Amino acid sequence: MHSSQHEESALFDAVDGRATLAGSNRMEILLFSLGTGEHFGINVFKVREVSKTPFITRTPNMPAGVEGLISLRGNVIPVLSLGRIVGLTPPDAPLGGAMMVTEYSKRTLGFLVSSVDRIVRVEWDRVRAPENVSSGTQSFITAITELPDGRLVSILDVETVLANTFGDTVVGNIAPMGNGHEVNVFFVDDSAVARRKISEVLDRLGVRHKNAQNGLEAWNRLESLASHAELTGRRLIDEIDLIMVDAEMPEMDGYVLTRNIKGDPRFSGIPVVMHSSLSSEANRAMGKRVGVDAYVAKFDAEVLADTIRPMLQRGRRVA
Repeated sequence: MHSSQHEESALFDAVDGRATLAGSNRMEILLFSLGTGEHFGINVFKVREVSKTPFITRTPNMPAGVEGLISLRGNVIPVLSLGRIVGLTPPDAPLGGAMMVTEYSKRTLGFLVSSVDRIVRVEWDRVRAPENVSSGTQSFITAITELPDGRLVSILDVETVLANTFGDTVVGNIAPMGNGHEVNVFFVDDSAVARRKISEVLDRLGVRHKNAQNGLEAWNRLESLASHAELTGRRLIDEIDLIMVDAEMPEMDGYVLTRNIKGDPRFSGIPVVMHSSLSSEANRAMGKRVGVDAYVAKFDAEVLADTIRPMLQRGRRVA
């Protein structure tokens, strides 16, 4: 017991020192199994600790896939069976042997899994959007990467797990902007759930928006817009009022994307907002280091709207 606890804590001994990875287009994922032949991964930054499956208090009227509650250092947190939520584990199967305590989008959750393997470092440019994933699990997978030994790892879309289990965050009253129809926002996020929520906020503000689904696609499209503006003798700031980036994205992460934008004089004057479910101070600090103008933790619609509204009002068209 003690030796396994020691091994589990050793997994995370260096997590605090990993913030420097964020700007190098690399991340570390914790590999785990759901009891099938498939391999899954989750960004280490979203995992607080790993333990054996604890005693879980069963509670009535819980959403499907939520096994109950546990008390963790004075906090009561829900425990989810990942295998059941993604449709790989039958309802009567025993609970997994390990629990990952995750922290993202201002929520702390326990994820039950069959077993936890190890932490591996991967290059974001070796991470791809999912294709040919079995249809049942596809909506829960945000990316696929191949390990040096040839194993394919499906990276979990934890925002979709959260939304599917507990329901979408309700977007409250957001007042539209005057002249919002003249304002253009470009945003990028690899999570379909996040893109839908961001679009809803921008629609409420009444601003026009376009989006991309990963960092490399976003950079290619932004470079194309910048080149077109140059050719037509226009300033890019007359075409885009604000750029919003996610932190974790296939092919190019948000930190490298921000550094590219901030290092290119054609984007001068266009604010960049990082909107991420990674809410730790280390990630905020990394965002500041690459030059983001604001960092907003997912997902609080009012905070997001309140953050970008003054940036858009400072723009060229809106008084």
